[in-house]
Amino acid sequence: MKALYCILLLTLSNVFMTLAWYGHLQLKQFPMLAKLSIFGIIMLSWGLAFFEYIFQVPANRLGSEETGGPFSLFQLKTIQEAVSLTVFTLITVFIFKTDKLAWNHLVGFVFLVIAVFFIFKKW
Repeated sequence: MKALYCILLLTLSNVFMTLAWYGHLQLKQFPMLAKLSIFGIIMLSWGLAFFEYIFQVPANRLGSEETGGPFSLFQLKTIQEAVSLTVFTLITVFIFKTDKLAWNHLVGFVFLVIAVFFIFKKW
């Protein structure tokens, strides 16, 4: 169960991370926010990043072997990266609608799955 909770929390964390890191690039769609200064954009991003950390820190604590979870640090980082790219792709394609998913992205994702296999494989 800890593994599932960890992955769910990392997914929520990455939604906020993607919005904090890349959402400000979409502000032109919102006239009131489009007028923010760079300082305002930084504050908005930090506000979103606060929620990223609210989910990310407990996810890592639940998932880490050091605190009774099922994953090593390498495994946690690999899960986080795979979740991050998945969430980023979904938000970019379906919410931001700025890019289209192409064959080369899918090939890259296949290589990421292979990387996950090698990180998790007990040799």
